[in-house]
Amino acid sequence: MAGVSIAAEWQLLGDKYYRKPEIYQLRWKNIDLARNKVACAPFGGPIAVIRDDSKIVQLYAESALRKLRIFNSSGRQISETVWRNPGGRLIGLSWTDEQVLVCVTQDGTVYRYDIHAKLIEPNVSLGHECFEHSVVECVFWGNGVVCINEAFQLFCIPDFKNPRPCKLAETALEEFPLCMAVIEPQYTMSGNVEVLLGAGDHVLLVEEDGVQTVGDGLGPLQKMVVSHNGKLMASFTHDGQLLVMPTDFSSIIFEYACESALAPEQLVWCGMDSVLLYWDDVLMMVGPYGDPVSYLYDDPIILIPECDGARILSNSNMEFLQRVPSSTESIFKIGSTEPAALLYDALDHFDRRSAKADENLRLIRSSLPEAVEACVDAAGHEFDPLLQQTLLRAASYGQAFCSQFQRESIQEMSKTLRVLNAVRSPETGIPLSIHQYKMLTPSVLIGRLVNAHQHLLALKISDYLGMNQEVVIMHWACSKLTVSSAIPDATLLEIVLDKLKLSRSISYAAVAAHADQIGRRKLAAMLVEHEPLSSKQVPLLLGIGEEDTALTKATESGDTDLVYLVLFHIWNKRPPLELFGMIQARPLARDLFVRYARCYKHEFLKDFFLSTGQLHDVAFLLWKESWEIAKNPMASRGSPLHGPRIKLIEKAQNLFAETKEHVFESKAAEEHAKLLRMQHELEVSTKQPIFVDSSISDTIRTCIVLGNHRAALKVKTEFKVSEKRWYWLKVFALATIRDWEALEKFSKEKRPPTGFKPFVEACIDNDEKSEAVKYISKLADPRDRAESYARIGMAKEAAEAASQSKDGELLERLRNTLQQNTTASSIFDTLRDRLSFPGVS
Repeated sequence: MAGVSIAAEWQLLGDKYYRKPEIYQLRWKNIDLARNKVACAPFGGPIAVIRDDSKIVQLYAESALRKLRIFNSSGRQISETVWRNPGGRLIGLSWTDEQVLVCVTQDGTVYRYDIHAKLIEPNVSLGHECFEHSVVECVFWGNGVVCINEAFQLFCIPDFKNPRPCKLAETALEEFPLCMAVIEPQYTMSGNVEVLLGAGDHVLLVEEDGVQTVGDGLGPLQKMVVSHNGKLMASFTHDGQLLVMPTDFSSIIFEYACESALAPEQLVWCGMDSVLLYWDDVLMMVGPYGDPVSYLYDDPIILIPECDGARILSNSNMEFLQRVPSSTESIFKIGSTEPAALLYDALDHFDRRSAKADENLRLIRSSLPEAVEACVDAAGHEFDPLLQQTLLRAASYGQAFCSQFQRESIQEMSKTLRVLNAVRSPETGIPLSIHQYKMLTPSVLIGRLVNAHQHLLALKISDYLGMNQEVVIMHWACSKLTVSSAIPDATLLEIVLDKLKLSRSISYAAVAAHADQIGRRKLAAMLVEHEPLSSKQVPLLLGIGEEDTALTKATESGDTDLVYLVLFHIWNKRPPLELFGMIQARPLARDLFVRYARCYKHEFLKDFFLSTGQLHDVAFLLWKESWEIAKNPMASRGSPLHGPRIKLIEKAQNLFAETKEHVFESKAAEEHAKLLRMQHELEVSTKQPIFVDSSISDTIRTCIVLGNHRAALKVKTEFKVSEKRWYWLKVFALATIRDWEALEKFSKEKRPPTGFKPFVEACIDNDEKSEAVKYISKLADPRDRAESYARIGMAKEAAEAASQSKDGELLERLRNTLQQNTTASSIFDTLRDRLSFPGVS
């Protein structure tokens, strides 16, 4: 049988056993809970202590200034700070799920502190109503708080991650409620917090958008507390009744009549199986069955509800009151003959070399897997390392005779217990039970160790559990930089890099950013050099003023987005000439800058080209700007905008002229400006906006059409238009206005250098066959005459001309063209037979 000493400390509540082992002898000194306000974080978290300013207390060799002190659960002080905050009396304080200490003062100001007693800015105000009507009471839950002021108004901050106060519905109360409790948002149908107020013989359920009365006839209620899962509520009535009911108040599950009608100082849940009531020197545990269990305390205590029990904090020690796990009960219960108890007893006999060990194993051979599992589970629930070791040895001993049991469960439990024992040490002071550890998760535990600056332990646990160590190393590096102001940059860099190399995925840029934040810019520049990712490296280099290095890194990466990021940053921060000098030697940066500026920043681009001596590029930009002016609707009808446009082109011409490689562009710009000026004058004189931006040929043609032959001749002379081109232009212009007399006169001025073919073409295009005939006969080439006659339908004359050319191919082509004309076809057939040209069929 298992020893009776363990079970002798248990208390029976109904049919369930409870135990209250001591976890720590507290290290603190001269701390009297009765003189202080105390906030204890769940999951073995820190303890905040500050002198209660609502009580008159005697000062013992201590300052009149109040200090906010933060301890771990073993009473080791982590930090402290002097409380100098305005706002009146401190109404309440509590820890959030992220271990941020929230303090609410009388005027509705909410102050937040981290675990190192550093104030987290900004402070939050509950509003002017709380400033005018002081806060009287507040109730906290995981990440929120509800406060009630003297005007019986309720205010809520649902989530301290995003602290936005909101006002709940008006309660219409005429006197202060007897008690207040909160149902967390995650357990309500609406997803918003619900506040329960004990008012008279009923309870008010207050939400943001309404108030309803529930629990008629239950009251008056003096205390209320909601269970961890939000489903049950325990309350203490005015006549000393303890009631347990669902939070919807549909029924009373359990009631117990206490000996005293005096309301307890504290009312909390102990897990989900029992309720704890604390009066001045008595702690009573009440369950659904059997008589309650009472504990006597000489010192004041603080009850800290947990998901699987309750921690009890006194002036001198920390205890953990919990229901005895079924696996532990099966082993250590007095007189137990369960397989697990026999297995544990068998190990004891084996250690004493007794043959009874084999006898016990034979008795439980069929139940050996269950016995081994119970020993493993019981080991997980123990706080004493020696007892853990003994239970695991019993499990391992039984497993040797049980092939069906997986040894991995023993190994996993051993690993878990090593982690738990490490964080339970008084130096760390996080007394997690195994159930709390599983709910909290290892990653959150490591995060809490990191925030408490327990970096070495966090790193070892991360490595032991095979988890990513990056978060731990990053936080350590940043903390090291913060507290090492006296260490030179080079020495500190060596120290930090030695640890950062432990993780391949570490962000050197993030550490460098922290170095910059604390004013060590040179160290930040040295750190960022080790960052392999340009996307992280470049922005930080810009942030610490290393623009030149950032541009180099961006161009080396080939990432155009990064290059543009650096360019725009330098553009806004540096003088233009410095920017030009930085990009000139970097082709990628230069090309990207030119591409962007060409589209959006012409003036800036001109300055760049001028600074680098690229005069021809400036000229091209000026020329392009002149065309942009042309798109302006006002640049017509003789608009004065043509003046600036011409000046731009002339400037471009002058710049082209300064380079030997752009003689053609210089000449073209000169002639463009001259033509534009003439066209502008023509538009002014004719009052017709039809000249500007047309070609030289179109300008001449338009002048002739308008009858301004002198202007046309001037354009011809100025731009040295050839005689052939002049004749073509004038012939077609005269034909366009159907001035056949002038056309004929023009044909007789002198022998046309183009021949008479333009005259024929112009007449035919304008459907004047009679005029065309005048000029067809003057065509020198019989082929041209034949084709021209054929185009106006004169078959006989076409045939005669074709016969003169003696071109069989032409004759056949003309025959096919005029094949619809029977007479014409016969003429061509006759000519073909008469001439018998080779190749003609």
